[in-house]
Amino acid sequence: MKAVKLGIIGLGAEGGMYAGFLAEGKVNNMVIGAICDIDPAKKAAAAEKYPNVPFYDNYLDMLESGKVDAIVTCVPHYLHPEMGIAALERNIHALVEKPAGVYTKQVQQLNDYAASKPELTFAIFFNQRTNPLYQKLKELIDNGEIGEIRRTNWMITTWWRPQGYYDQSAWRATWGGEGGGVLVNQAPHQLDLLQWICGMPSKVYSNVKYGYQRNIAVEDEVSAVFDYENGATGVFITCTHDVLGTDRFEILGEKGKIVVDDSKKITIKRLVKPESEMNATMSMNDVMKIFMGQSDSNIYSEEVLEFENVWGAQHMTVLENFAANIVDGTPLIAPGSDGIHGVRLANAIHLSSFLGKKVEIPFDEELYLVELNKKIKEENKYPTRS
Repeated sequence: MKAVKLGIIGLGAEGGMYAGFLAEGKVNNMVIGAICDIDPAKKAAAAEKYPNVPFYDNYLDMLESGKVDAIVTCVPHYLHPEMGIAALERNIHALVEKPAGVYTKQVQQLNDYAASKPELTFAIFFNQRTNPLYQKLKELIDNGEIGEIRRTNWMITTWWRPQGYYDQSAWRATWGGEGGGVLVNQAPHQLDLLQWICGMPSKVYSNVKYGYQRNIAVEDEVSAVFDYENGATGVFITCTHDVLGTDRFEILGEKGKIVVDDSKKITIKRLVKPESEMNATMSMNDVMKIFMGQSDSNIYSEEVLEFENVWGAQHMTVLENFAANIVDGTPLIAPGSDGIHGVRLANAIHLSSFLGKKVEIPFDEELYLVELNKKIKEENKYPTRS
């Protein structure tokens, strides 16, 4: 295969960006095979920008056209598993946008079907996994640079969205159309990175506010507390109403601390001795020196790493990696089966809020679906899910 012919389903912001990259030849081993969108205006736009690219208003017609080897799903979240399975059924490779779906039951169905087709490439668009900063952070944690994790804290409130953002499409910020708010729209990358780097929590307790500062049914403010199997704790805070948002990720370990600021800078503070050893051996005289701010260099060393974020580079890397896996078996940065982890974490945060109590992971998936359907029924705009 010389170049993978990609079918882009949905020519919105994401789909349009990918089409542009491919049309400009920025992705090795990949070209546009076809474009699909149900909006007639998108058909006219595609005809002007990509006159030689076949256009379809039904994705099944595109899948059966013989024009595509693979697809990417740039559509509302509920449709990702359905479209992924439909592609794989027709022996077409599938790259699913984040999140992999809205609830774990539907994502598991996608994963199970993909597992039955191991000869096909199934990936998820976790472009932040290609970010050199987060790759370095994972390497530091995996290599034990700060020892066993004791606490994680991530405040990510840089998602400011005015009411006009939600009003631009009827499906946005609805339970039946989108499946949630900030957890399923803006924060899936952070939920994936949290579990990819620090592991999946064993318990979740959350305080979630719905329509807190926006006229929407779903969540625009989230505070969640995590418990991990080793006794560590975590805090995750996110919202869409902070104009002066914060992006700060802190990981405390037995041998030091790592702080990530604005997804651009990593500060690593390595203790000279593990905290448990300091606790067991330090005299009160030494402790008093610490209290008075003396002898910092005898306690820890500090390293600062700065990273540049080139717009579009991460997305192009995911597309190129997806194509490379199809062409020559290059390992995937984000296998499609990994998509369920962030969905599971988002579901657990929602479920804790719905029930008003701590939720263990794994949780009862059917119970989550029951609670989700209650929200969908209250909206009375969309059919319930199964």
